[in-house]
Amino acid sequence: MNIKIFTDGSAKGNPGPGGYGVFMRFGNHEKEFSEGFRLTTNNRMELLAVIKGLESLKTTKYPIEVFTDSKYVADAITKKWVHSWQLKKYKGKKNKDLWERYLTAAAPYNITVHWIKGHNGHPENERCDRLAVGAASNPHLIDVEYEKESAL
Repeated sequence: MNIKIFTDGSAKGNPGPGGYGVFMRFGNHEKEFSEGFRLTTNNRMELLAVIKGLESLKTTKYPIEVFTDSKYVADAITKKWVHSWQLKKYKGKKNKDLWERYLTAAAPYNITVHWIKGHNGHPENERCDRLAVGAASNPHLIDVEYEKESAL
């Protein structure tokens, strides 16, 4: 048994209003959720979707499979770029706040990340895309770190 976390992010304008969508499956149990932000980027929403999925877990007992259509997220994790970015204090890298949050959220788990081609008929990815786009269309949250960084 393992926990499957399917994720997607969206931003209209990039930067612009954005959202993420998460769909999770464990055996016969399913859960989905999403949130929208008034100003953010697609990469932030792709990464935040993975983080929110991990943060919602209530057990470390099972292996985790994460499915994302973001090469940015998949490559940074599977190729361990995020660890070298961390060692270099994220010099020249964006989204330090979220990568730090990801590392904390991921630490207790045995995670395998799978990249899947987006908008290619993958049912769970399409479901997450609808959630993310819907959330981006009705943003109600503020991506404080992004807005603070972009104001500099």
